[in-house]
Amino acid sequence: MNHNIIVLGASAGGVGALRTLCGGLPADLPAALFVVLHIPPGARSTLPEILGRVGPLPASHPVEGELIQPGRIYVAPPDHHLLLDDRGERMLLRRGPQENRVRPAVDALFRSAAVSCGNRVIGVVLSGMLDDGSEGLVAIRRCGGRTVVQDPADAEWPDMPRNARERAEAEHCLPVAALPELLRRLAQDPAPPPVPIPAELLLEARISRQEISAMSEDIITVGRPSALGCPECGGVLNEVGDAPWPRFRCQIGHAYGARTLVAHQAESLEKALGIAFRTQRDRRNLYLSMERAARQRNLAQEAERWRKAAEEAQHFAELIGTAVDDLQRSGLPPVEA
Repeated sequence: MNHNIIVLGASAGGVGALRTLCGGLPADLPAALFVVLHIPPGARSTLPEILGRVGPLPASHPVEGELIQPGRIYVAPPDHHLLLDDRGERMLLRRGPQENRVRPAVDALFRSAAVSCGNRVIGVVLSGMLDDGSEGLVAIRRCGGRTVVQDPADAEWPDMPRNARERAEAEHCLPVAALPELLRRLAQDPAPPPVPIPAELLLEARISRQEISAMSEDIITVGRPSALGCPECGGVLNEVGDAPWPRFRCQIGHAYGARTLVAHQAESLEKALGIAFRTQRDRRNLYLSMERAARQRNLAQEAERWRKAAEEAQHFAELIGTAVDDLQRSGLPPVEA
């Protein structure tokens, strides 16, 4: 058995990388390719048409239960995780919990392929922001597959391949133009002996497939409760994995790499501070209006109280505005849509 399952993950800058990679693949590639590109839920994806035009392999959005065929490119549709069934023979489309704030997620596809196909999988992380794909590439390595990243120096957005290379200790790191030949060679190589699939990866794959509820009692086997709350639903986040590379999953099933969680927290904090700033500014305006009304009625003492309240609200608004400016200057990574 050869490496006949190739999974590709990309985000910002990924279309160009995917065009180059898929355009250089041979027509007789003895493997099926599965692609996740981050895309907003309501958007229309034309990626299959783009990839089908640049190279010899046909590309499409798969349908639920479609049989996997070699020599084809399957692209995850918007707002659906692209997954493999437990036999690695058919594709599943699921609207399970977001991972790293996205659906489809690279980690979900990579983990599913690793659990289903083990030593037959090649995982490739291309251009993108933050760290989706890092844990998925680790899952592929743990299940006996091969790991590849685009050279970060060659990527339009280097975060995803750089983080995946560091986290998964990827075997191959090459410019995207060199990846078609590498994948052709790896796809023809015999797969190594199979290895046991870790139990926690099996469980997480079942959560992504929505075969079990993330809120069932089984979820306690995945990670340890942390002191952190989920930015999406407010539930307790379980810490999965060990330092220095923790990741997190809540009882609903939302999952985060550490870098994505940091970015999401920064975004949530900025939104909360923005609300607080506007509220204090509105309070100041209300107090000034109350002051004017009191003076019109010759209520000097009451007017003075409203004036002082307006000054206090203005002071708090300025403090909050400074905090927002400091947060924006802190250099924390932005969150992808």
